[in-house]
Amino acid sequence: MPATIIDGKAVAQRVLQQLATRVQALKERGMAPRLAVVRVGDDSASKVYIRAKIRACEQVGMLGGEFELPGDSTESDVLRQIGELNADPSVHGILVQLPLPKGIRPHRVADHIAPHKDVDGLHVQNLGRLLQGEAGFRPCTPAGIVRLLDEYAIDARGKHVVVVGRSEIVGKPISLLLLERDATVTVCHSRTPDLGAMTRLADIVVVAVGRPHLLKADMVRPGAIVIDVGVNRLPSGKLAGDVDFDAIAPTAAYITPVPGGVGPMTVAMLIQNTVEAAERQSAIDPSE
Repeated sequence: MPATIIDGKAVAQRVLQQLATRVQALKERGMAPRLAVVRVGDDSASKVYIRAKIRACEQVGMLGGEFELPGDSTESDVLRQIGELNADPSVHGILVQLPLPKGIRPHRVADHIAPHKDVDGLHVQNLGRLLQGEAGFRPCTPAGIVRLLDEYAIDARGKHVVVVGRSEIVGKPISLLLLERDATVTVCHSRTPDLGAMTRLADIVVVAVGRPHLLKADMVRPGAIVIDVGVNRLPSGKLAGDVDFDAIAPTAAYITPVPGGVGPMTVAMLIQNTVEAAERQSAIDPSE
């Protein structure tokens, strides 16, 4: 039986509809949630991603604005801009769009964002809270993956999960989130010998390395759940994931497409984090 396609676009829309109600409640109490996105340089892909985030802000009735810095900005210039946004009480969430120009350290930038406005979940304090299992903002893509699993009633408890990729944005945090759910997690990477031998053992495979069609059909056991985080632009201009979707979909149990899988959920979780940041900063309980 062919795989069930995990429709991230549909789930993201449901999340945004729910968030619109919370945004309205904040507005009725005199607060308009606002996300500030900082872009350094003219990276075309970054512009596309930022437009999607601003549109999502508008969809839920939230304010979203872009702060553009020239490509020759120094690290001090970026930190200065973040400092101004940290001090602005009308800004509830701050995100610095990656990648950054050479010479600007992403860790330094992330750690300069006030933790209570770090809606990307990459400040060392929020990552530490994730490691300790405490409440805090979770990185958006891993949070989106977990939400997709929940929406499709996929229980990670007792499952063997193989995560391919060890980045601090996806690989490491999704491993921690799934460990919290009592999965057994194996992390693979570019230096893992015989990657297929590992992925064939998995009940759930999460691939986040940025290499088109890395995961082939013979690397996945029938009935596995396959989560593709990769977004790669092929020479033809077509988008492709890290998973060979057409080859794996006929035998997998569930699979995410590219586009339309994890990507929309990343944006939805960013908006969710920003709404939660506004609620916390206004001391409003969303359950009220």
